[in-house]
Amino acid sequence: MERIPVAVLGATGMVGQWFVRLLSRHPWFEIAAVAASERSAGVPYGEAVRWIFPEGIPEAVRELPVVLPRPGIPGKLVFSALPAEVAGPVEEEFARSGYIVSSNARSHRYDPDVPIIVAEVNPDHLGLVELQRRKRGWEGFIVTGSNCSTAQLVLALEPLRRRFGVEAVVVVTMQALSGAGFSGVPGVAILDNVLPHIPGEEEKLAREPRKIWGRLTSEGIEEAGVRISAHCHRVATRDGHLEAVSVKLSRRAELGEVVEALEGFRGLPQELGLPSAPERPIVVRREPDRPQPRLDRDVGGGMSVVVGRIRPCPVLDWRLEILGHNTVRGAAGGAILNAELVVAKGLL
Repeated sequence: MERIPVAVLGATGMVGQWFVRLLSRHPWFEIAAVAASERSAGVPYGEAVRWIFPEGIPEAVRELPVVLPRPGIPGKLVFSALPAEVAGPVEEEFARSGYIVSSNARSHRYDPDVPIIVAEVNPDHLGLVELQRRKRGWEGFIVTGSNCSTAQLVLALEPLRRRFGVEAVVVVTMQALSGAGFSGVPGVAILDNVLPHIPGEEEKLAREPRKIWGRLTSEGIEEAGVRISAHCHRVATRDGHLEAVSVKLSRRAELGEVVEALEGFRGLPQELGLPSAPERPIVVRREPDRPQPRLDRDVGGGMSVVVGRIRPCPVLDWRLEILGHNTVRGAAGGAILNAELVVAKGLL
Protein backbone atom coordinates (compact mmCIF):
# COMPACT_ATOMS: atom_id res chain seq x y z
CA MET A 1 0.00 0.00 0.00
CA GLU A 2 1.07 3.61 -0.51
CA ARG A 3 2.42 4.94 2.76
CA ILE A 4 0.15 7.38 4.62
CA PRO A 5 1.67 10.76 5.56
CA VAL A 6 1.46 11.42 9.30
CA ALA A 7 2.59 14.05 11.79
CA VAL A 8 3.93 13.77 15.34
CA LEU A 9 2.88 16.45 17.81
CA GLY A 10 5.26 16.91 20.73
CA ALA A 11 7.98 15.22 18.71
CA THR A 12 10.95 16.33 20.82
CA GLY A 13 9.76 14.81 24.11
CA MET A 14 10.42 11.28 25.29
CA VAL A 15 7.19 9.72 23.97
CA GLY A 16 7.43 11.91 20.85
CA GLN A 17 10.85 10.43 20.14
CA TRP A 18 9.42 6.93 20.52
CA PHE A 19 6.80 7.87 17.93
CA VAL A 20 9.53 9.09 15.56
CA ARG A 21 11.65 5.99 16.11
CA LEU A 22 8.79 3.52 15.57
CA LEU A 23 7.20 5.40 12.66
CA SER A 24 10.51 5.83 10.83
CA ARG A 25 10.43 2.13 9.91
CA HIS A 26 6.67 1.68 9.66
CA PRO A 27 5.32 -0.04 6.52
CA TRP A 28 2.05 1.96 6.43
CA PHE A 29 2.94 5.41 7.78
CA GLU A 30 5.50 8.00 6.72
CA ILE A 31 6.44 11.00 8.86
CA ALA A 32 5.61 14.15 6.92
CA ALA A 33 5.82 16.67 9.79
CA VAL A 34 7.19 16.99 13.32
CA ALA A 35 5.67 19.57 15.63
CA ALA A 36 6.74 21.01 18.96
CA SER A 37 6.70 24.25 20.96
CA GLU A 38 7.67 27.71 19.77
CA ARG A 39 11.13 27.16 21.28
CA SER A 40 11.89 24.55 18.62
CA ALA A 41 9.84 25.91 15.71
CA GLY A 42 11.77 26.50 12.51
CA VAL A 43 14.79 24.48 13.63
CA PRO A 44 15.69 21.16 11.92
CA TYR A 45 14.50 18.27 14.03
CA GLY A 46 18.04 16.93 14.42
CA GLU A 47 19.07 20.19 16.10
CA ALA A 48 15.93 20.69 18.17
CA VAL A 49 15.81 17.25 19.81
CA ARG A 50 17.94 15.77 22.60
CA TRP A 51 17.88 12.28 21.08
CA ILE A 52 17.70 9.50 23.70
CA PHE A 53 18.41 6.38 21.63
CA PRO A 54 21.83 4.86 20.87
CA GLU A 55 21.16 4.70 17.14
CA GLY A 56 21.12 7.99 15.27
CA ILE A 57 18.12 10.12 14.37
CA PRO A 58 16.37 8.64 11.31
CA GLU A 59 17.73 10.35 8.20
CA ALA A 60 14.25 10.95 6.76
CA VAL A 61 13.36 13.07 9.81
CA ARG A 62 16.67 14.68 10.76
CA GLU A 63 16.34 17.68 8.42
CA LEU A 64 12.57 18.18 8.73
CA PRO A 65 11.89 21.66 10.14
CA VAL A 66 9.96 21.61 13.40
CA VAL A 67 6.57 23.28 13.00
CA LEU A 68 3.99 24.47 15.48
CA PRO A 69 1.21 22.00 16.33
CA ARG A 70 -1.53 23.65 14.28
CA PRO A 71 -3.83 22.39 11.51
CA GLY A 72 -2.45 22.84 8.03
CA ILE A 73 0.50 20.49 8.44
CA PRO A 74 0.73 17.58 5.95
CA GLY A 75 -1.37 14.45 6.27
CA LYS A 76 -4.70 13.72 7.90
CA LEU A 77 -3.43 11.48 10.72
CA VAL A 78 -1.56 12.96 13.68
CA PHE A 79 -0.01 11.27 16.69
CA SER A 80 -0.16 13.37 19.83
CA ALA A 81 2.56 13.17 22.46
CA LEU A 82 1.75 16.65 23.71
CA PRO A 83 1.80 17.39 27.46
CA ALA A 84 -1.65 16.98 28.97
CA GLU A 85 -1.80 20.63 30.03
CA VAL A 86 -1.78 21.78 26.38
CA ALA A 87 -3.03 18.72 24.47
CA GLY A 88 -6.78 19.19 24.98
CA PRO A 89 -7.56 22.27 22.85
CA VAL A 90 -4.84 21.47 20.30
CA GLU A 91 -6.23 17.99 19.63
CA GLU A 92 -9.75 19.40 19.37
CA GLU A 93 -8.57 21.95 16.83
CA PHE A 94 -7.05 19.21 14.68
CA ALA A 95 -10.16 16.99 14.89
CA ARG A 96 -12.40 19.96 14.07
CA SER A 97 -10.24 20.60 10.99
CA GLY A 98 -10.73 17.05 9.72
CA TYR A 99 -7.66 15.31 11.13
CA ILE A 100 -7.71 11.95 12.88
CA VAL A 101 -5.88 12.23 16.19
CA SER A 102 -4.35 9.18 17.88
CA SER A 103 -3.45 10.57 21.26
CA ASN A 104 -1.25 9.45 24.11
CA ALA A 105 -2.38 12.37 26.31
CA ARG A 106 -4.94 11.98 29.09
CA SER A 107 -6.84 15.17 28.17
CA HIS A 108 -9.84 13.51 26.46
CA ARG A 109 -9.81 10.02 27.97
CA TYR A 110 -12.83 10.65 30.13
CA ASP A 111 -14.90 12.50 27.52
CA PRO A 112 -18.04 10.37 27.12
CA ASP A 113 -17.76 10.38 23.31
CA VAL A 114 -14.00 9.66 23.08
CA PRO A 115 -12.86 6.03 23.26
CA ILE A 116 -9.89 4.77 25.26
CA ILE A 117 -8.63 1.98 23.02
CA VAL A 118 -6.42 -0.96 23.93
CA ALA A 119 -6.56 -2.61 20.54
CA GLU A 120 -6.82 -6.27 21.57
CA VAL A 121 -9.32 -5.52 24.34
CA ASN A 122 -12.01 -3.15 23.06
CA PRO A 123 -11.70 -2.51 19.31
CA ASP A 124 -15.50 -2.26 19.14
CA HIS A 125 -15.26 1.06 21.03
CA LEU A 126 -14.16 2.67 17.77
CA GLY A 127 -17.91 2.73 17.17
CA LEU A 128 -17.91 5.73 19.52
CA VAL A 129 -16.29 7.77 16.73
CA GLU A 130 -19.63 8.16 14.95
CA LEU A 131 -21.23 9.59 18.11
CA GLN A 132 -18.26 11.94 18.56
CA ARG A 133 -18.51 13.24 15.01
CA ARG A 134 -22.26 13.67 15.19
CA LYS A 135 -22.24 15.32 18.60
CA ARG A 136 -19.41 17.75 17.88
CA GLY A 137 -19.94 18.32 14.16
CA TRP A 138 -16.39 17.30 13.35
CA GLU A 139 -15.07 15.68 10.19
CA GLY A 140 -12.13 14.27 12.11
CA PHE A 141 -12.06 12.58 15.51
CA ILE A 142 -9.92 11.77 18.55
CA VAL A 143 -8.97 8.30 19.73
CA THR A 144 -6.96 7.99 22.94
CA GLY A 145 -4.74 5.33 24.37
CA SER A 146 -4.86 4.50 28.05
CA ASN A 147 -2.47 5.32 30.84
CA CYS A 148 0.65 3.15 30.50
CA SER A 149 -0.09 1.10 33.64
CA THR A 150 -3.68 0.59 32.57
CA ALA A 151 -2.72 -0.74 29.13
CA GLN A 152 -0.75 -3.71 30.44
CA LEU A 153 -3.23 -4.43 33.23
CA VAL A 154 -6.33 -4.65 31.04
CA LEU A 155 -4.50 -6.58 28.31
CA ALA A 156 -3.17 -9.20 30.74
CA LEU A 157 -6.52 -9.61 32.49
CA GLU A 158 -8.67 -9.57 29.34
CA PRO A 159 -8.55 -13.34 28.68
CA LEU A 160 -9.51 -13.99 32.30
CA ARG A 161 -12.34 -11.47 32.09
CA ARG A 162 -13.70 -13.07 28.93
CA ARG A 163 -13.48 -16.63 30.20
CA PHE A 164 -14.16 -16.38 33.93
CA GLY A 165 -15.32 -12.81 34.60
CA VAL A 166 -13.41 -10.28 36.74
CA GLU A 167 -15.07 -8.73 39.80
CA ALA A 168 -12.24 -7.05 41.73
CA VAL A 169 -8.57 -6.19 41.24
CA VAL A 170 -5.85 -5.04 43.65
CA VAL A 171 -2.76 -3.77 41.82
CA VAL A 172 0.56 -2.51 43.17
CA THR A 173 2.76 -0.87 40.53
CA MET A 174 6.53 -0.38 40.38
CA GLN A 175 6.80 2.19 37.60
CA ALA A 176 9.89 3.09 35.59
CA LEU A 177 11.48 6.53 35.48
CA SER A 178 10.74 7.01 31.78
CA GLY A 179 7.06 7.24 32.66
CA ALA A 180 7.78 10.63 34.23
CA GLY A 181 9.52 12.08 31.15
CA PHE A 182 12.90 13.80 30.89
CA SER A 183 12.69 15.90 34.04
CA GLY A 184 9.99 14.10 35.98
CA VAL A 185 12.04 12.69 38.87
CA PRO A 186 15.35 14.22 40.06
CA GLY A 187 18.11 11.64 40.41
CA VAL A 188 18.75 12.62 44.02
CA ALA A 189 15.12 11.81 44.85
CA ILE A 190 15.03 8.29 43.36
CA LEU A 191 18.53 6.94 44.10
CA ASP A 192 18.43 4.63 47.13
CA ASN A 193 14.70 5.23 47.27
CA VAL A 194 11.17 4.31 46.18
CA LEU A 195 8.56 7.03 45.74
CA PRO A 196 5.17 5.81 47.04
CA HIS A 197 3.10 8.49 45.31
CA ILE A 198 2.71 9.41 41.62
CA PRO A 199 0.23 12.28 41.28
CA GLY A 200 -3.02 11.18 39.63
CA GLU A 201 -1.75 7.70 38.79
CA GLU A 202 -3.82 5.67 41.22
CA GLU A 203 -6.98 7.50 40.16
CA LYS A 204 -6.31 6.78 36.47
CA LEU A 205 -5.53 3.12 37.12
CA ALA A 206 -8.72 2.69 39.13
CA ARG A 207 -10.94 4.50 36.61
CA GLU A 208 -9.75 3.74 33.07
CA PRO A 209 -10.25 -0.06 33.07
CA ARG A 210 -13.93 0.39 33.87
CA LYS A 211 -14.38 2.46 30.69
CA ILE A 212 -12.22 0.16 28.57
CA TRP A 213 -14.10 -2.93 29.81
CA GLY A 214 -17.45 -1.15 29.50
CA ARG A 215 -20.26 -1.85 27.05
CA LEU A 216 -20.70 0.31 23.96
CA THR A 217 -24.22 1.71 23.64
CA SER A 218 -25.83 4.24 21.30
CA GLU A 219 -25.30 6.90 24.00
CA GLY A 220 -21.70 6.10 24.88
CA ILE A 221 -19.95 3.64 27.21
CA GLU A 222 -21.72 1.89 30.07
CA GLU A 223 -18.80 1.35 32.45
CA ALA A 224 -18.00 -2.08 33.88
CA GLY A 225 -18.64 -2.62 37.56
CA VAL A 226 -15.19 -3.96 38.40
CA ARG A 227 -13.77 -2.78 41.75
CA ILE A 228 -10.12 -1.72 41.51
CA SER A 229 -7.70 -0.71 44.27
CA ALA A 230 -4.40 0.73 43.02
CA HIS A 231 -1.13 1.52 44.80
CA CYS A 232 1.44 3.24 42.55
CA HIS A 233 5.19 3.62 43.13
CA ARG A 234 8.09 5.11 41.16
CA VAL A 235 11.25 2.97 41.17
CA ALA A 236 14.74 3.35 39.73
CA THR A 237 14.34 1.32 36.55
CA ARG A 238 14.64 2.97 33.13
CA ASP A 239 11.78 1.33 31.21
CA GLY A 240 9.17 -1.27 32.04
CA HIS A 241 6.40 -1.12 34.62
CA LEU A 242 5.98 -4.13 36.90
CA GLU A 243 2.60 -4.74 38.55
CA ALA A 244 1.79 -7.13 41.38
CA VAL A 245 -1.88 -8.03 40.91
CA SER A 246 -4.50 -9.96 42.84
CA VAL A 247 -7.76 -10.66 41.03
CA LYS A 248 -11.17 -11.98 42.06
CA LEU A 249 -12.92 -13.95 39.30
CA SER A 250 -16.64 -14.43 38.82
CA ARG A 251 -16.29 -18.20 38.67
CA ARG A 252 -13.76 -20.74 39.86
CA ALA A 253 -10.71 -21.43 37.70
CA GLU A 254 -7.87 -23.92 38.02
CA LEU A 255 -4.24 -22.94 37.43
CA GLY A 256 -4.09 -24.79 34.13
CA GLU A 257 -7.19 -22.97 32.90
CA VAL A 258 -5.74 -19.58 33.85
CA VAL A 259 -2.45 -20.27 32.06
CA GLU A 260 -4.26 -21.68 29.02
CA ALA A 261 -6.47 -18.59 28.77
CA LEU A 262 -3.48 -16.26 28.96
CA GLU A 263 -1.26 -18.14 26.50
CA GLY A 264 -4.02 -18.75 23.98
CA PHE A 265 -5.26 -15.17 23.86
CA ARG A 266 -5.27 -13.35 20.53
CA GLY A 267 -7.14 -10.19 19.61
CA LEU A 268 -8.40 -8.46 16.49
CA PRO A 269 -4.97 -6.89 15.74
CA GLN A 270 -3.47 -10.38 15.52
CA GLU A 271 -6.33 -11.62 13.34
CA LEU A 272 -5.87 -8.66 10.99
CA GLY A 273 -2.07 -8.99 10.96
CA LEU A 274 -1.56 -5.32 11.87
CA PRO A 275 2.11 -4.28 11.58
CA SER A 276 2.60 -3.33 15.24
CA ALA A 277 0.62 -6.25 16.68
CA PRO A 278 2.85 -8.81 18.42
CA GLU A 279 2.23 -12.42 17.46
CA ARG A 280 1.73 -13.22 21.14
CA PRO A 281 0.21 -10.27 23.00
CA ILE A 282 0.61 -12.11 26.33
CA VAL A 283 3.73 -14.15 27.10
CA VAL A 284 3.70 -16.38 30.21
CA ARG A 285 6.96 -17.06 32.07
CA ARG A 286 7.12 -20.00 34.45
CA GLU A 287 10.36 -19.14 36.27
CA PRO A 288 9.85 -18.08 39.91
CA ASP A 289 11.74 -14.80 39.40
CA ARG A 290 10.21 -13.53 36.14
CA PRO A 291 9.16 -11.18 34.65
CA GLN A 292 11.87 -8.61 35.28
CA PRO A 293 12.00 -5.21 33.54
CA ARG A 294 15.59 -5.47 32.29
CA LEU A 295 15.08 -8.99 30.92
CA ASP A 296 11.52 -8.92 29.63
CA ARG A 297 10.42 -5.40 28.66
CA ASP A 298 11.42 -5.77 24.98
CA VAL A 299 9.48 -8.98 24.31
CA GLY A 300 7.44 -8.63 21.12
CA GLY A 301 9.30 -5.42 20.31
CA GLY A 302 7.97 -3.98 23.56
CA MET A 303 4.37 -4.64 22.49
CA SER A 304 3.84 -7.91 24.38
CA VAL A 305 2.85 -8.05 28.03
CA VAL A 306 4.76 -10.60 30.10
CA VAL A 307 2.98 -12.44 32.93
CA GLY A 308 4.56 -14.63 35.61
CA ARG A 309 4.32 -15.94 39.17
CA ILE A 310 0.72 -17.09 38.68
CA ARG A 311 -0.37 -18.51 42.02
CA PRO A 312 -3.41 -18.72 44.30
CA CYS A 313 -4.34 -15.69 46.39
CA PRO A 314 -5.61 -16.35 49.93
CA VAL A 315 -7.68 -13.15 49.90
CA LEU A 316 -8.96 -12.96 46.32
CA ASP A 317 -8.53 -15.82 43.80
CA TRP A 318 -5.25 -15.46 41.89
CA ARG A 319 -2.00 -13.49 42.12
CA LEU A 320 0.25 -12.68 39.17
CA GLU A 321 3.03 -10.33 38.10
CA ILE A 322 2.50 -8.26 34.94
CA LEU A 323 5.25 -6.43 33.05
CA GLY A 324 4.82 -4.03 30.15
CA HIS A 325 7.06 -1.59 28.27
CA ASN A 326 5.53 1.69 29.37
CA THR A 327 6.80 3.87 26.51
CA VAL A 328 6.08 1.31 23.76
CA ARG A 329 2.93 -0.72 24.51
CA GLY A 330 1.86 1.83 27.12
CA ALA A 331 2.44 4.91 24.98
CA ALA A 332 3.74 5.39 21.41
CA GLY A 333 3.45 1.78 20.22
CA GLY A 334 -0.07 1.44 21.57
CA ALA A 335 -1.17 4.67 19.84
CA ILE A 336 0.36 3.50 16.55
CA LEU A 337 -1.46 0.17 16.86
CA ASN A 338 -4.70 2.09 17.46
CA ALA A 339 -4.09 4.08 14.27
CA GLU A 340 -3.48 0.87 12.34
CA LEU A 341 -6.84 -0.39 13.61
CA VAL A 342 -8.47 2.87 12.46
CA VAL A 343 -7.03 2.33 8.97
CA ALA A 344 -8.02 -1.35 8.90
CA LYS A 345 -11.57 -0.41 9.88
CA GLY A 346 -11.78 2.07 6.98
CA LEU A 347 -12.10 5.13 9.21
CA LEU A 348 -9.23 7.12 7.71
